[in-house]
Amino acid sequence: MQILYFSPRECWPLNTGARLRDYHLARQLAREASVTYLGLYPHNQPPVAFYAAEHGFARAIALRRERAYSPGNLLRGMLGPDPVTVLNYWSPSIAAALEQLLRSQSFDTVQIEGVHLIRYLPLLRTLAPSAAIVADWHNIESEILRRYAETSSSGPRAWLARRTAQLVERAEGRLLRGADVQTLASDREREKLARLYPEARLYTVTNGVDVGYYRETAEQNQLDSAWTDVIFVGSMDYHANVDAIQWMVREVWPEVKRHCPDLHLRVVGRNPGPEVRSLAAADIEITGTVEDVRPFYRNARAVVAPLRVGSGTRLKILEAMAAGVPVVSTPLGAEGLNVRDGADILLSDTPAGFADCIAALEAGIVRRRLVQAALELVEKQYDWLQIGAQMLEIHREAARWRRAAA
Repeated sequence: MQILYFSPRECWPLNTGARLRDYHLARQLAREASVTYLGLYPHNQPPVAFYAAEHGFARAIALRRERAYSPGNLLRGMLGPDPVTVLNYWSPSIAAALEQLLRSQSFDTVQIEGVHLIRYLPLLRTLAPSAAIVADWHNIESEILRRYAETSSSGPRAWLARRTAQLVERAEGRLLRGADVQTLASDREREKLARLYPEARLYTVTNGVDVGYYRETAEQNQLDSAWTDVIFVGSMDYHANVDAIQWMVREVWPEVKRHCPDLHLRVVGRNPGPEVRSLAAADIEITGTVEDVRPFYRNARAVVAPLRVGSGTRLKILEAMAAGVPVVSTPLGAEGLNVRDGADILLSDTPAGFADCIAALEAGIVRRRLVQAALELVEKQYDWLQIGAQMLEIHREAARWRRAAA
């Protein structure tokens, strides 16, 4: 089976949730299919060195994007019909390279990652009419934008987010009508889209975790330790993560320190801007990019996911669980995951309640109970091996439907 995996980003290095999903899904598909990975890289950076064969891919192609959020794209993005978040990923040179690829090789299926690539859908349909198109949704992008507008303290930014959300919603409708199959990261999102588009073929393909990669860390974390660190993991150039850590530091952390004065907060993630770096203090470390997050898990009392904006499901929660670290999250942060408050995770959306959850983990019995239940959860439901097998079957089914329709 020949699969084209078309993403708005490179899948390497594995330093963002989006890259993790792209890489692991593509890698699992490549266990039994021939996968060509086509990803885009920013205009002001060189492509990442990625050796396809070492990861099981037949081929990896990197194409250069144009400048994102250019004045022209911003203006056209406000006027429509395409939002700026779609225009940022469109260029004639990418379209020409895609056309050349489709004329030189045939594919049984094409997986496109999200609504950002919607402008390439007509080209795919024209040049690969027999290929089934699988649209994989990391999030419902319009939902993220609407939630951002609701929490933004800036009137102009909130207006722009609402306007962009309207246009993204229309683009999402075109994707739902244009692709053969849609895969969503959670049942909640699948059910939401099913109500809006009952004719669409919708499947839940959850985010996952490489359980084996974190097994040694999980074993070490079962040993007695001071567990003096509270960890936040995430790309620090993503607005939802910036909002989360600002709320954590300003609203939650003073409450935490009142209960547990010896704890330290470590913010682990790439590209922290000035608004994040300014949060650094004697007991708050902003690490920036790290090559391997596992060492940070080894002395962690908790991994926190204090998100107030977002959609999809958080891979950082699954990774922490696989690493044997208790997770404290807002309900929205854990949205879409099959978790149970008090059983395998602790949830609160108030500063005092969030701080109380972190303080409760000082008791070893509470920690051990949460960690064991969370490990069982990720091993049974969220290992990429199982998720990849499900995605492969969806591709096979979609190809059969497409051939039958033709």
